[in-house]
Amino acid sequence: MEKNSKSNAFLEQLQLAINQNLIPKKSATILHGFYIEYKTATLQASEKTERIFLTFLELVILQCTSPFAFSHYHQRLRKDFDYHKFALDFVRPLIDVSSSSLQGELYLEEMNAHLKNKDNVVLFANHQSEGDPQMISILLEKKFPKIAEDLIFVAGDRVISDPLAVPLSLGCNLLCIYSKRYIDNPPELKMKKQLHNKKTMDTMSCLLKKGGNIIYVAPSGGRDRSNNKGVIEVADFDSPSIEMFHLMAKRSLHPTHFYPLALKTYAILPPPKAIQVELGESRTVGYGPIQIAFGPEIDMENYALKKSSDKHARRKERAEFICNLVRKMYNDFF
Repeated sequence: MEKNSKSNAFLEQLQLAINQNLIPKKSATILHGFYIEYKTATLQASEKTERIFLTFLELVILQCTSPFAFSHYHQRLRKDFDYHKFALDFVRPLIDVSSSSLQGELYLEEMNAHLKNKDNVVLFANHQSEGDPQMISILLEKKFPKIAEDLIFVAGDRVISDPLAVPLSLGCNLLCIYSKRYIDNPPELKMKKQLHNKKTMDTMSCLLKKGGNIIYVAPSGGRDRSNNKGVIEVADFDSPSIEMFHLMAKRSLHPTHFYPLALKTYAILPPPKAIQVELGESRTVGYGPIQIAFGPEIDMENYALKKSSDKHARRKERAEFICNLVRKMYNDFF
């Protein structure tokens, strides 16, 4: 009887939270499905899953009842509660680390040297899974712990607004922006969101001027999804996003080095098949290996043999060039 009680502890506490109106029914339904899928996917003992989800439930309730106010630049919280460790402990059981691969260690060594010299590093990457920050950390933590610790992620507002995403986001270094995909929704908040983004960009510019920072950005503005044939494709990169980083780097007091990063993490915590405007997405969970590849430094000026005379066309060419670098590394995974 005691064993059965322990195995159902999370579901009992979730029902109690619903009865006490501590968590909205929609969030509770999503969390219930998340738990079932996670429990099925992981190979760990059920007691560990119960402990993880009981803690997760407490953190979700805290976010529902007293939402955390993220600043433009959020630095991971580790003091009163180690959110970084919790997020890694949450994602780690979903990854077959022994079958996973990390490519481009030579370029990671270069990045370490740049950062020690107070230069900046910007990673132009694709984005596939809600757990990408944790998965990158897990593959880097043994050989490149400093990069794993210091990496700053440019993050959309969804990961700091969804009560189920916040407990993981609190354990990351984030530059918080509103994605172009959702900036018009609702229309009356568009100007406020644009002002927020400008302040975040100003903060990012200050970080680059300070030097010694490494920043991950997904210029697609969202996660990769499957095409009509069911094949996962690297989403097109947004040329204005890449140009903004390029211009900020030029104004920095320290050199900035740009590198491509390819991620194959889709199967672990993939996005919904369709893009949804409303907040609160269901979670699909899987178990398996992941693959990450870092490529050689990008020459932001000499990126094509023939460059257009029109500056807008040149920016588009640069974005396509960088996206194709990432696509090639991604396709080499298969």
